[in-house]
Amino acid sequence: MTPSEIKQTSIRAYLGQMNIHPVKDYGYYGMYHCPYREDRNASFKVDYSRNIWYDFGTNEGGSIIDLVIRLGNCSFSDAVSRLVGYTDKRNSVLLPQQPNDNDYSSCQTQIINIQPITHPKLIAWVQERNIDLALANRYCREIHYQNPSGNFFSVGFRNDKNGYELSSPPNFKSCISPKDITTIRNNRDTCLVFEGFWDFLSYLTIQKIEKSKHDVAVLNSVANIQKAMNFLKAHKVLYTYLDNDDAGQKATELIKSANSTMYNRSSQFAEYKDLNDYLRQKPMVKPAVKKKSMGFKR
Repeated sequence: MTPSEIKQTSIRAYLGQMNIHPVKDYGYYGMYHCPYREDRNASFKVDYSRNIWYDFGTNEGGSIIDLVIRLGNCSFSDAVSRLVGYTDKRNSVLLPQQPNDNDYSSCQTQIINIQPITHPKLIAWVQERNIDLALANRYCREIHYQNPSGNFFSVGFRNDKNGYELSSPPNFKSCISPKDITTIRNNRDTCLVFEGFWDFLSYLTIQKIEKSKHDVAVLNSVANIQKAMNFLKAHKVLYTYLDNDDAGQKATELIKSANSTMYNRSSQFAEYKDLNDYLRQKPMVKPAVKKKSMGFKR
């Protein structure tokens, strides 16, 4: 078998035979807990139609050969050998012929309607996040969209390329491409950096304000950190509010390496995964003794 033929081996089937299955399945792609690192957020995506994977936590991705190299910490030739043996045992689990460009458009998500957040389930979702509905409607919209699995609606937060980050109960997260960061430009020397839009809205809620006087960068995933670097480097002072997990802290260190005048504010909610969890008082591990809430600086 040639490498191009081996790359047709289904990633979904390969992971399945190791008893690794998607946490959330959306028909033409699935979100998994990453199989080679600790991942509580199911940030590992497998695109079934294109047969590629992407790890939003580490900004890595590729073909099934790349995945086997990552899983086994092995060479390209070793990975190919393992996959040849796997396909022999499975009597060839090759994908069906890929759709052409015209057919592939059927796999895309299409926006049906954009409106203020009015659906009772989404209003309850905003309230569960401890965000005021008026504040949420200032920055977000109710997005109705369609994909091959059906019609859906979510809270949507627009990015700089007019794509949308999506969120709905119980813990659904996705996006409508193109994927990008969201910036709020007030022509200031100081910039606040958030991982997701719920964290940004949480900051405004904690500060009891409707908008920041500073510039703002919402990464919409730490995988977008490189897209934000030019914008961040244009500022003299940065305040970061990224998640208290490995991916968030690595992104914080990367930002710090590019701008020495940076203040890591995630230490102010160190017992919580992110700023919204702090707002909701939802600690990562329940402390033995309840501590008083800490104050926030800018």
